[in-house]
Amino acid sequence: MTTRGMETIGYEYDEESRKPVIGADPTIRPGTIIYNDVVIGDRFDTGHFALVREGTEIGDDVLVGTNAVVDGTTTIGSSASLQTGAYVPAESTIGDHVFLGPHAVLTNDPYPLRRETDLEGPVLEDHVSVGANATILPGVTVGRESFVAAGAVVTDDVPERTLAVGAPASHEPLPESLCGGNDR
Repeated sequence: MTTRGMETIGYEYDEESRKPVIGADPTIRPGTIIYNDVVIGDRFDTGHFALVREGTEIGDDVLVGTNAVVDGTTTIGSSASLQTGAYVPAESTIGDHVFLGPHAVLTNDPYPLRRETDLEGPVLEDHVSVGANATILPGVTVGRESFVAAGAVVTDDVPERTLAVGAPASHEPLPESLCGGNDR
């Protein structure tokens, strides 16, 4: 385990765990904890007090914002941006050029504390945007270039290039002004 300032790189959760691999030119801010058995690409950036748990793989040019949590066994593509307070549970898959707004929440357990079940995080395909305070339920796939509106509660798969709005979310055609995917 390495502690530089107030961040922890290589939190040993198991005696046989391996130090994390982090690519070139990272910016890891104070309070951040990165567990062992994590692989991160180049130009990784965190806010303060970010958490990245074991078994996570992260691509290049990714931001994990202040107080954002990435639980273990998660895959995040390149050029993703997880804003302040975003929560990504274990068993989630996030594609390239994905944006999670402040306090967006992904979930992986359909029966919290009620019964034993396999966890299944959501899948966010490439160029997906998720607005602030939106919630995406377990096992849901949000299709390529789709947009989840702020505060939406997504209970069913969202087709490619679709706008999901409301609680529970309904699907609408993606407005022309939101077409074309995400730039970083």
